[in-house]
Amino acid sequence: MAEASTKLRGVNLGSWLVLEKWMVPSLFEGLAATDETTWCAELGEQAGERLRAHWQRWITRDDFAWLAGRGLNAVRIPLGHWIFGADYPYHRSYGAARYPFVEGGIQVLDQAMAWAQEFGLHVVLDLHAAPGCQNGFDNGGIKDVCEWHTSPEYLEHSLNVLERLAERYAGHPALHAIEVLNEPRWDVPTDYLKAYNLQAYARIRKHCPAQSVAVVFHDGFRDFREYLGFMQAPQYRNVLFDIHRYQCFERSDIDLDIYGHLHKAAGAWKGEADAIINELGLPTLCGEWSLGLDLKVVSLWAEGPFNHAMEHMDEFQKNVAYRGYAAAQLATFEKYQGWFFWNYKTETTPAWCFRECVERGWLPSVFA
Repeated sequence: MAEASTKLRGVNLGSWLVLEKWMVPSLFEGLAATDETTWCAELGEQAGERLRAHWQRWITRDDFAWLAGRGLNAVRIPLGHWIFGADYPYHRSYGAARYPFVEGGIQVLDQAMAWAQEFGLHVVLDLHAAPGCQNGFDNGGIKDVCEWHTSPEYLEHSLNVLERLAERYAGHPALHAIEVLNEPRWDVPTDYLKAYNLQAYARIRKHCPAQSVAVVFHDGFRDFREYLGFMQAPQYRNVLFDIHRYQCFERSDIDLDIYGHLHKAAGAWKGEADAIINELGLPTLCGEWSLGLDLKVVSLWAEGPFNHAMEHMDEFQKNVAYRGYAAAQLATFEKYQGWFFWNYKTETTPAWCFRECVERGWLPSVFA
């Protein structure tokens, strides 16, 4: 049962139902693929066995138990528009394959919902990759393509997936919220996004009443003030606003020393939180954040220089810096309705791996 007042403290279960190469490079070894779409298209018939093995291995019941044991109460689960199988529009990146994506993800999601219920975790289902790709990022399904907003067919399929999720999990004790679209890019028109959010709300509300399930929309990389007066009560109920906050993608952030990063997290971001809380009229989540400051380990596209605040520190100084950066962010994000660390695990870098951050002492050992 989703109450708007529930404080969410959780992690993202990324690179599970939507692959990201930088997080699971072992799956991409020897391939030209840069994202799940091109991975499936390139592997063809071999994709099924390899991806199903990854689904079973990457996240297990033990992971849900570990999270609950640390006092966390929520998971955000990114999923692709292909979650229900071969009913999605064609895109040229599929090549000769009409339906390249591996089937069976919905059964994995069913299992995740059952584990969440068993351990008392709230689930946010997140449409992370939309047809045509909404942002041009690998996490949107097709790197360097941003065409989701150019086709009524893409829009309708997105809405249909959301409605099917709402119908399938309506009444499920673990379902806390459905996020209608992850990170639509800054150049997708705001009016188009707003219209989509309203339609998505209506589709979800057909099956999931406001007292039991929240509807989440992302800021689309634009100032929260562009949404002042949008989706307000009493017409719209249990709506959550999602922001993502990182300090490793823009040159002005990359060039900061550790004191600059701490100041931004506990200063500018705290001021932003106060403004959102006072002005927006919607409970807000920080749906993604991390301890990552080194762009080189996360990006398939960025050009250097890859300087970062930690590069000349010894191990003790790095540990101090990571603890400080974690604490500064948590102190700010605790002002919101909740937060979700990106990501629960990676194959590569501890600063983006929640479990390793906890085990190294950079993050608290208990979150309750």
